[in-house]
Amino acid sequence: MADTSNRRFDQILDEVYKDFYGSYPPGSPNAGLRPQADSSSVLPEEGNSAGAVPEDKPKTQAATGPSGPKKDAPEAKDEPKPEKSGMEELGELIGLDAVKDDVKELVNLVKVQKIREDKGLKTVPVSLHLVFTGNPGTGKTTVARILSKLYKEIGVLTKGQLVEVDRSGLVAGYVGQTAIKTQKKVEEAKGGVLFIDEAYTLAKEGNDFGQEAIDTILKAMEDNRKDLVVIVAGYTNLMESFINSNPGLKSRFNKYLEFKDYTADELVAIFDMQCNKYNYKVSPDARTAIERTIREREASKGDNFANARDVRNLFETIITNQASRVAQIDDPSEEELTTIEAADVDGSAATEAADVDGSAATEAADVEKKQVIKTADSGKLNSNE
Repeated sequence: MADTSNRRFDQILDEVYKDFYGSYPPGSPNAGLRPQADSSSVLPEEGNSAGAVPEDKPKTQAATGPSGPKKDAPEAKDEPKPEKSGMEELGELIGLDAVKDDVKELVNLVKVQKIREDKGLKTVPVSLHLVFTGNPGTGKTTVARILSKLYKEIGVLTKGQLVEVDRSGLVAGYVGQTAIKTQKKVEEAKGGVLFIDEAYTLAKEGNDFGQEAIDTILKAMEDNRKDLVVIVAGYTNLMESFINSNPGLKSRFNKYLEFKDYTADELVAIFDMQCNKYNYKVSPDARTAIERTIREREASKGDNFANARDVRNLFETIITNQASRVAQIDDPSEEELTTIEAADVDGSAATEAADVDGSAATEAADVEKKQVIKTADSGKLNSNE
């Protein structure tokens, strides 16, 4: 009786085992308390590549999911760096010390007025709309983007996006279309900043649709004064004339931020920032050539000098020259891929010099040729005499 009970007990255990781990492998005995489990159901032991569990060690059940054993957890990825605050981004800008001070004062004023409003205290009306004046490439768009972020951080804007436009993005070619086109940009900018570059081009003499864009913007500023900021930008003299030409503009834009030209040292620092951003380094000879080029351009700048924009263009020209040189190297090393040499800096200058020399040589040859012809003609006249 006992033997029958034991066999029944063993049979029940076998059935439970098979239900849990699956069927026995072919050829395995259908009895016993410890039949061999399928290899996918057991974690491999160290030193046992087949995955079989030694008799003197307990079995270890693998974690299983709906479709079988769970895969190993993916390796932990590097945590993304926290986003910088608007003030941190502002502080990292090269130069612009006066602009930075003005922005900080304005943000502090707006921040405190917002706190007073939240506490039910009386507030002083503060215009958030601004006029940015200065030459091209002095950081106006960058500061506008940072300011939109700062306004969102202190709670005066709900989104903090920057929508950048110029005359072509606001003015259409037919009556009635300009208001629609301008209103569309206003809708995009709600909750953030509408940045109008070269805004003075909207005020042209004669029958021009620019005035329609101005009127639409002024109305939008009034209708959305709680959640829309407009910044207009352009050359200093032209922007002052533009604001003073319209009473509506003058009453709404009473805060000016002047963006001075960068110094030569600041322009060199901007070039270095571009190199660091894109993993380039500069050889000593190239460093000398780059600084000389930037300082010469800054010293002889004309009306078309574009400050940081010119430096970025110089950087792109140099890395293009560097790429042309490195492309000729079989299997270039990381050092060769990332190093700017003096030849990369002088490449474009040398080409320009060669063109000038070639033109001068051609001109000299033409002069000499004309002189020879003139002498020959003179000789013919003498012989005829």
